[in-house]
Amino acid sequence: MSTPDSRALIALMTPLITTLYALLAFAAPAAAASPLAGGPMSLTPAVGTEARSDPLASSRWQDMQREFFRDATVRFDTRVTVTAPPNAEDPLNVPVSVDASALPDVREVFVFADFNPIVKVLSFTPLDAIATLGFRLKLQQSSPVRAAARTGDGVWHVGGAWVRTHGGGCTLPSVGSASPLWQQHLNEVSGRVWHGVGPGERLRLRVIHPMDTGLAPGIPSFHIEDLLVSAADGRLLMRIHPFEPVSENPVFTLDLHKGTSGAGALRVSGRDNNGNHIDAGVAQ
Repeated sequence: MSTPDSRALIALMTPLITTLYALLAFAAPAAAASPLAGGPMSLTPAVGTEARSDPLASSRWQDMQREFFRDATVRFDTRVTVTAPPNAEDPLNVPVSVDASALPDVREVFVFADFNPIVKVLSFTPLDAIATLGFRLKLQQSSPVRAAARTGDGVWHVGGAWVRTHGGGCTLPSVGSASPLWQQHLNEVSGRVWHGVGPGERLRLRVIHPMDTGLAPGIPSFHIEDLLVSAADGRLLMRIHPFEPVSENPVFTLDLHKGTSGAGALRVSGRDNNGNHIDAGVAQ
Protein backbone atom coordinates (compact mmCIF):
# COMPACT_ATOMS: atom_id res chain seq x y z
CA MET A 1 0.00 0.00 0.00
CA SER A 2 1.32 3.41 -0.90
CA THR A 3 1.86 6.02 1.75
CA PRO A 4 0.83 9.68 1.45
CA ASP A 5 4.45 10.62 0.90
CA SER A 6 4.86 8.15 -2.01
CA ARG A 7 1.63 9.35 -3.62
CA ALA A 8 2.86 12.93 -3.45
CA LEU A 9 6.18 11.93 -5.03
CA ILE A 10 4.41 10.11 -7.91
CA ALA A 11 2.18 13.12 -8.51
CA LEU A 12 5.25 15.33 -8.67
CA MET A 13 7.19 13.04 -11.07
CA THR A 14 4.39 12.27 -13.53
CA PRO A 15 4.55 15.63 -15.45
CA LEU A 16 8.31 15.36 -15.70
CA ILE A 17 8.15 11.83 -17.17
CA THR A 18 5.46 12.90 -19.66
CA THR A 19 7.60 15.84 -20.82
CA LEU A 20 10.65 13.59 -21.20
CA TYR A 21 8.76 11.13 -23.44
CA ALA A 22 7.51 14.01 -25.59
CA LEU A 23 11.02 15.33 -26.09
CA LEU A 24 12.33 11.91 -27.06
CA ALA A 25 9.52 11.39 -29.57
CA PHE A 26 10.24 14.77 -31.14
CA ALA A 27 14.03 14.25 -31.33
CA ALA A 28 13.98 10.76 -32.88
CA PRO A 29 12.83 11.71 -36.41
CA ALA A 30 15.12 14.74 -36.45
CA ALA A 31 18.16 12.57 -35.70
CA ALA A 32 17.19 10.11 -38.45
CA ALA A 33 17.06 12.92 -41.02
CA SER A 34 20.37 14.48 -40.02
CA PRO A 35 23.10 14.39 -42.75
CA LEU A 36 25.60 13.58 -40.01
CA ALA A 37 23.80 10.31 -39.33
CA GLY A 38 25.13 8.90 -42.60
CA GLY A 39 21.70 8.26 -44.12
CA PRO A 40 20.47 9.10 -47.63
CA MET A 41 20.20 12.80 -46.82
CA SER A 42 24.01 13.07 -46.78
CA LEU A 43 24.04 11.96 -50.44
CA THR A 44 20.99 13.79 -51.78
CA PRO A 45 20.82 17.48 -50.83
CA ALA A 46 17.79 19.41 -52.03
CA VAL A 47 17.60 20.98 -55.47
CA GLY A 48 19.35 24.34 -55.69
CA THR A 49 20.97 24.11 -52.26
CA GLU A 50 24.64 23.78 -51.43
CA ALA A 51 25.69 20.15 -51.00
CA ARG A 52 26.25 19.62 -47.31
CA SER A 53 28.55 17.22 -45.47
CA ASP A 54 31.19 17.02 -48.19
CA PRO A 55 32.62 13.50 -47.69
CA LEU A 56 36.11 14.84 -48.50
CA ALA A 57 35.77 17.78 -46.07
CA SER A 58 37.27 20.30 -48.51
CA SER A 59 37.12 23.99 -47.65
CA ARG A 60 36.75 24.68 -51.39
CA TRP A 61 33.68 22.53 -52.05
CA GLN A 62 31.12 25.33 -51.83
CA ASP A 63 33.23 27.41 -54.25
CA MET A 64 33.33 24.45 -56.64
CA GLN A 65 29.56 24.05 -56.49
CA ARG A 66 28.89 27.74 -57.13
CA GLU A 67 31.36 27.88 -60.03
CA PHE A 68 30.42 24.72 -61.90
CA PHE A 69 26.90 23.67 -60.91
CA ARG A 70 25.04 26.84 -59.87
CA ASP A 71 21.38 25.91 -59.27
CA ALA A 72 21.63 22.33 -60.59
CA THR A 73 20.89 19.34 -58.40
CA VAL A 74 24.14 17.93 -56.99
CA ARG A 75 24.43 14.63 -55.12
CA PHE A 76 27.43 12.96 -53.53
CA ASP A 77 27.12 9.48 -54.98
CA THR A 78 29.22 6.39 -54.26
CA ARG A 79 28.37 5.05 -57.73
CA VAL A 80 30.86 7.57 -59.15
CA THR A 81 34.35 6.42 -58.20
CA VAL A 82 37.71 8.16 -58.55
CA THR A 83 40.69 5.85 -58.08
CA ALA A 84 44.02 7.58 -57.44
CA PRO A 85 47.09 7.05 -55.22
CA PRO A 86 46.56 8.55 -51.75
CA ASN A 87 50.18 9.77 -51.93
CA ALA A 88 51.49 10.80 -55.35
CA GLU A 89 55.27 10.81 -55.62
CA ASP A 90 55.33 12.57 -59.01
CA PRO A 91 53.01 15.63 -59.13
CA LEU A 92 53.51 15.82 -62.92
CA ASN A 93 52.05 12.34 -63.46
CA VAL A 94 49.27 11.39 -61.08
CA PRO A 95 47.33 8.37 -62.40
CA VAL A 96 43.56 8.69 -62.07
CA SER A 97 40.72 6.41 -63.10
CA VAL A 98 37.10 7.60 -63.22
CA ASP A 99 34.19 5.16 -63.32
CA ALA A 100 30.57 6.32 -63.59
CA SER A 101 29.33 3.16 -65.33
CA ALA A 102 27.05 2.23 -62.41
CA LEU A 103 24.84 5.22 -63.22
CA PRO A 104 22.12 5.05 -65.88
CA ASP A 105 22.09 7.39 -68.90
CA VAL A 106 25.37 9.26 -68.30
CA ARG A 107 25.57 12.25 -70.65
CA GLU A 108 28.78 13.94 -69.49
CA VAL A 109 31.54 13.51 -66.90
CA PHE A 110 33.57 16.46 -65.62
CA VAL A 111 36.80 16.05 -63.59
CA PHE A 112 38.26 18.80 -61.41
CA ALA A 113 40.76 19.30 -58.59
CA ASP A 114 39.67 21.69 -55.82
CA PHE A 115 43.07 23.22 -55.01
CA ASN A 116 44.73 23.30 -58.43
CA PRO A 117 45.46 26.76 -59.89
CA ILE A 118 43.66 25.46 -63.00
CA VAL A 119 40.78 23.58 -61.45
CA LYS A 120 39.32 22.01 -64.60
CA VAL A 121 41.14 18.81 -65.55
CA LEU A 122 39.03 17.35 -68.36
CA SER A 123 35.54 16.38 -69.42
CA PHE A 124 34.35 13.46 -71.50
CA THR A 125 31.16 12.35 -73.19
CA PRO A 126 30.61 8.56 -73.40
CA LEU A 127 28.67 8.64 -76.67
CA ASP A 128 28.76 4.91 -77.48
CA ALA A 129 31.35 3.81 -74.94
CA ILE A 130 31.24 2.90 -71.26
CA ALA A 131 31.39 5.83 -68.83
CA THR A 132 34.95 5.20 -67.63
CA LEU A 133 38.25 6.92 -68.37
CA GLY A 134 41.82 6.57 -67.14
CA PHE A 135 44.41 9.34 -67.52
CA ARG A 136 47.21 11.19 -65.73
CA LEU A 137 47.12 14.74 -64.36
CA LYS A 138 49.34 17.41 -62.82
CA LEU A 139 48.74 18.58 -59.25
CA GLN A 140 50.10 21.79 -57.78
CA GLN A 141 49.39 20.70 -54.21
CA SER A 142 47.44 18.12 -52.24
CA SER A 143 43.82 18.24 -53.34
CA PRO A 144 40.59 16.34 -53.73
CA VAL A 145 40.22 15.07 -57.30
CA ARG A 146 36.53 14.81 -58.16
CA ALA A 147 34.38 13.50 -60.98
CA ALA A 148 30.85 14.81 -61.58
CA ALA A 149 28.62 12.76 -63.88
CA ARG A 150 25.50 14.37 -65.36
CA THR A 151 22.67 11.95 -66.05
CA GLY A 152 19.78 12.43 -68.46
CA ASP A 153 17.58 13.95 -65.74
CA GLY A 154 20.06 16.82 -65.28
CA VAL A 155 21.38 15.66 -61.89
CA TRP A 156 25.13 15.84 -61.20
CA HIS A 157 26.46 12.84 -59.27
CA VAL A 158 29.79 13.58 -57.56
CA GLY A 159 32.50 11.24 -56.30
CA GLY A 160 36.14 11.87 -55.49
CA ALA A 161 39.33 11.04 -53.63
CA TRP A 162 42.02 12.97 -51.76
CA VAL A 163 45.49 12.90 -53.32
CA ARG A 164 48.45 14.15 -51.30
CA THR A 165 51.60 15.35 -53.05
CA HIS A 166 54.52 17.67 -52.44
CA GLY A 167 53.22 19.78 -55.35
CA GLY A 168 54.56 22.02 -58.08
CA GLY A 169 53.17 19.99 -60.99
CA CYS A 170 51.28 22.84 -62.68
CA THR A 171 54.04 25.45 -62.63
CA LEU A 172 56.87 23.29 -63.99
CA PRO A 173 57.69 23.31 -67.72
CA SER A 174 57.10 20.11 -69.66
CA VAL A 175 60.07 17.95 -70.57
CA GLY A 176 59.05 17.97 -74.22
CA SER A 177 59.08 21.76 -74.53
CA ALA A 178 62.85 21.73 -73.90
CA SER A 179 63.50 19.26 -76.72
CA PRO A 180 63.46 20.09 -80.46
CA LEU A 181 62.27 16.54 -81.22
CA TRP A 182 58.71 17.09 -80.00
CA GLN A 183 57.97 19.31 -83.01
CA GLN A 184 58.71 16.38 -85.34
CA HIS A 185 56.31 14.07 -83.49
CA LEU A 186 53.64 16.50 -82.28
CA ASN A 187 50.17 14.90 -82.09
CA GLU A 188 51.39 11.45 -83.16
CA VAL A 189 49.09 8.76 -81.78
CA SER A 190 49.96 5.25 -80.67
CA GLY A 191 47.46 2.81 -79.25
CA ARG A 192 46.30 -0.74 -78.71
CA VAL A 193 43.05 -2.62 -78.15
CA TRP A 194 42.74 -5.48 -75.62
CA HIS A 195 39.84 -7.92 -75.94
CA GLY A 196 38.19 -9.41 -72.88
CA VAL A 197 39.58 -6.75 -70.54
CA GLY A 198 37.06 -4.94 -68.40
CA PRO A 199 33.42 -5.13 -69.46
CA GLY A 200 34.24 -5.61 -73.15
CA GLU A 201 37.28 -4.18 -74.91
CA ARG A 202 39.90 -1.78 -73.60
CA LEU A 203 41.54 0.91 -75.71
CA ARG A 204 44.69 2.65 -74.54
CA LEU A 205 46.12 5.47 -76.60
CA ARG A 206 48.90 8.03 -76.24
CA VAL A 207 49.24 11.38 -77.97
CA ILE A 208 52.62 13.14 -78.18
CA HIS A 209 52.03 16.66 -76.86
CA PRO A 210 53.76 18.87 -74.23
CA MET A 211 50.47 19.90 -72.54
CA ASP A 212 51.95 23.11 -71.12
CA THR A 213 49.76 24.85 -68.55
CA GLY A 214 50.93 28.40 -69.30
CA LEU A 215 51.98 28.82 -65.64
CA ALA A 216 55.70 28.15 -66.18
CA PRO A 217 57.64 31.40 -66.82
CA GLY A 218 57.96 32.22 -70.53
CA ILE A 219 55.99 29.18 -71.76
CA PRO A 220 52.45 29.84 -73.04
CA SER A 221 49.51 27.49 -72.63
CA PHE A 222 49.69 24.71 -75.24
CA HIS A 223 47.40 21.72 -74.84
CA ILE A 224 45.06 19.32 -76.62
CA GLU A 225 41.51 20.61 -76.33
CA ASP A 226 39.44 18.11 -78.32
CA LEU A 227 39.87 14.37 -78.92
CA LEU A 228 37.27 12.18 -80.63
CA VAL A 229 37.40 8.37 -80.77
CA SER A 230 35.33 6.72 -83.51
CA ALA A 231 34.64 3.17 -84.68
CA ALA A 232 35.58 2.02 -88.17
CA ASP A 233 31.93 2.30 -89.25
CA GLY A 234 31.83 5.97 -88.23
CA ARG A 235 30.08 5.58 -84.87
CA LEU A 236 31.23 8.16 -82.35
CA LEU A 237 32.46 6.37 -79.24
CA MET A 238 33.80 9.04 -76.90
CA ARG A 239 34.68 12.72 -76.98
CA ILE A 240 37.35 13.98 -74.56
CA HIS A 241 38.08 17.61 -73.77
CA PRO A 242 41.43 17.76 -71.94
CA PHE A 243 42.47 20.94 -70.15
CA GLU A 244 45.94 22.15 -69.17
CA PRO A 245 46.35 19.98 -66.02
CA VAL A 246 46.36 16.74 -68.05
CA SER A 247 49.89 15.32 -68.06
CA GLU A 248 52.41 15.64 -70.88
CA ASN A 249 52.10 13.05 -73.67
CA PRO A 250 48.67 12.11 -72.34
CA VAL A 251 47.62 8.48 -72.10
CA PHE A 252 43.88 7.73 -72.13
CA THR A 253 42.31 4.36 -71.27
CA LEU A 254 38.77 3.75 -72.51
CA ASP A 255 36.39 0.83 -71.96
CA LEU A 256 34.40 -0.07 -75.08
CA HIS A 257 31.46 -2.39 -75.58
CA LYS A 258 32.23 -5.90 -76.77
CA GLY A 259 32.66 -6.10 -80.56
CA THR A 260 33.28 -2.36 -81.05
CA SER A 261 36.62 -2.83 -82.79
CA GLY A 262 35.58 -5.89 -84.79
CA ALA A 263 34.76 -3.91 -87.93
CA GLY A 264 38.29 -2.50 -88.35
CA ALA A 265 40.66 0.15 -87.07
CA LEU A 266 39.42 2.77 -84.62
CA ARG A 267 39.92 6.44 -85.53
CA VAL A 268 41.33 9.13 -83.26
CA SER A 269 40.91 12.75 -84.34
CA GLY A 270 41.08 16.17 -82.73
CA ARG A 271 43.11 19.35 -82.38
CA ASP A 272 45.08 21.40 -79.88
CA ASN A 273 44.56 25.02 -78.88
CA ASN A 274 46.99 26.17 -81.61
CA GLY A 275 44.94 24.52 -84.33
CA ASN A 276 47.26 21.55 -84.93
CA HIS A 277 45.23 18.51 -86.03
CA ILE A 278 45.23 14.96 -84.71
CA ASP A 279 44.27 12.15 -87.08
CA ALA A 280 45.29 8.50 -86.69
CA GLY A 281 44.05 4.94 -86.78
CA VAL A 282 44.41 2.33 -84.04
CA ALA A 283 44.34 -1.28 -85.27
CA GLN A 284 43.30 -4.23 -83.13
